[in-house]
Amino acid sequence: MANEQEDLAPKYPLLEQIESPDDLKKISAEELKALADEIRRFLIHRVTENGGHLASNLGIVETTLAIHRVFSTPHDHLIFDVGHQCYVHKLMTGRRKDFESLRRGGGLSGFPKRTESAHDCFGTGHSSTSLSAALGFAEADKLSGSDAYTVCVLGDGAYTGGMIHEALNNCRKKLRLIIILNENEMSISKNIGRFAKSLSHLRSSKGYFRTKNATAAILNRIPLIGKPMFSLLLRFKMGLKAALYGSNHFENLGLYYLGPVDGNDEEAVEQLLREAKKSGQSCVVHLKTKKGKGYPPAEATPDRFHGMAPASAPVSATPNFSKAMGTYLTELASRNEKVCAITAAMADGTGLLPFRAAYPERFFDVGIAEAHAVTFAAGLAANGYHPVVAVYSSFLQRAYDSIIHDVALQSLPVVFCVDRAGLNASDGATHHGIFDVAYLSQIPNLRIYTPITNDALKAALSAAIKAPGPVAIRYPNGCESDAVKDAFYQNVSICDIGVRNDYREEAEGLDAVIVTHGRIVAEAMKAKKILAQKGVRVGILLLEQLKPYEETANMILPLLPENSCQVLFLEEEIRAGGMGMMLSDVLKTKQKMQNKTVRILALEDHFAIQERDEPIWESVGLDADAVADIIFHDFVNK
Repeated sequence: MANEQEDLAPKYPLLEQIESPDDLKKISAEELKALADEIRRFLIHRVTENGGHLASNLGIVETTLAIHRVFSTPHDHLIFDVGHQCYVHKLMTGRRKDFESLRRGGGLSGFPKRTESAHDCFGTGHSSTSLSAALGFAEADKLSGSDAYTVCVLGDGAYTGGMIHEALNNCRKKLRLIIILNENEMSISKNIGRFAKSLSHLRSSKGYFRTKNATAAILNRIPLIGKPMFSLLLRFKMGLKAALYGSNHFENLGLYYLGPVDGNDEEAVEQLLREAKKSGQSCVVHLKTKKGKGYPPAEATPDRFHGMAPASAPVSATPNFSKAMGTYLTELASRNEKVCAITAAMADGTGLLPFRAAYPERFFDVGIAEAHAVTFAAGLAANGYHPVVAVYSSFLQRAYDSIIHDVALQSLPVVFCVDRAGLNASDGATHHGIFDVAYLSQIPNLRIYTPITNDALKAALSAAIKAPGPVAIRYPNGCESDAVKDAFYQNVSICDIGVRNDYREEAEGLDAVIVTHGRIVAEAMKAKKILAQKGVRVGILLLEQLKPYEETANMILPLLPENSCQVLFLEEEIRAGGMGMMLSDVLKTKQKMQNKTVRILALEDHFAIQERDEPIWESVGLDADAVADIIFHDFVNK
């Protein structure tokens, strides 16, 4: 009987008591360590099951607990950067039961989301945006006379982004702004050695702050000489510290600086935050945390546990497109010493680890600074090299001006390997690669390739390296499809990037032709089967190249039937300015299109937000049934 009761006991007795930050404040100091252990066990279980960001959240447990014990959200504003380190925050703000739906359609987002909770004051799916937003909150509070604090939790990876430094340069001293610098991978400061550790320990102790505050109070009460004496003492202390300890970048900017201390010591962090809160000025709190803390595999290799796929995700023996690209690029570099690779802090995610290992002198990780990455590539290209910038689609949009002004305008041979192109369900709206076709299509002197098999990717990369101007190669997350290879590449020798079809020489008599590219071709193939059962003959044209559109149109025309039929342009990107609009605009001037009905099915003027847990195609209205319905409607009413 006793064993049965033990089995029925909650696995997380302390965690399950917390439904709001107020509940956390009731937890005793002695219980906090046990609570931190429970949180780590909970995260390891849920994230390995549902997928998500594990290592960063394991490292920030104690820091998040201290923040919520010192500050009071949603009155106080809390912004995380990068936002994927917010899981503990979500647990402390009443969303524990929602973790079963983490990163599923209609479920708990893997990032802060304003529409999800009042405790999420600002969405941060991309990096290095937090401090600019936090500064906006703090200035707004000052203007309105609010006593709210704004707390910005800044990961050291985000610190490599240029926007952070622009915002730091704009921070005023007299704001209720607390900047927490969470250093968990790299050394940002010069605070090393025994002296630094001793001084850090001293400055984080309660006695230090009591003595400091008491001294200030006593001196400032002495008539006439008190305040000048305190000012002189303060200048002497700062000068001595600068001589022995080194100049501090944040203090040079006029910000009050505390730390560094162990960010996995809740008591020390809480003490520092309380001092920062009392200071009445903009303050930097510098913490050092252990990424992956409490989970040995994540501690040993935090990169492997940065972003995890769900446990149910299928495992493929075929390398995904990212790894395939990295392998092919490394092969090209072995034959061409001018080939260089550039990443914005995503070497593993974009498949560049083999290149880095083989050619470290030609590998450049510029940090989370996409605009800089592109202009840096332009400089390499202008001086005779062949740079390849590997970047996620949703992050490349941050470098739009650099692509136009620094690369395309000068027609420089920079290759953009646009990873995670198209819809990416798990990470939600911030990570959908749905805009790159539209904005790249507007840029002169730039080609766009869209391979969907590893062989086609290899051919595209080879062609791009030889091109005299800029080329974008976009490919989705995941692996190539055997079904797609069987339908479009049987007995096909891939030499040139072009247009593939699944009907060989049987174009005449087709009722409809679907023109598409990328991973959504799988939905076109399903729609074709649905329509075949209804007596409608459909052919599919798979594009490996989009731009130049006139060139692509000329490749398409010989593959279209002479008879009247429907031509449906299908894409998983935004409709405005996308492939369908651009290509149909060129084709409509051609004689062969005069007896064709043109339709475009793409994402309309909205962000792709999944409201329910269902396949992403169905959620946004681009699934096989939607394709079949459009074609069948025209067929019946023909």
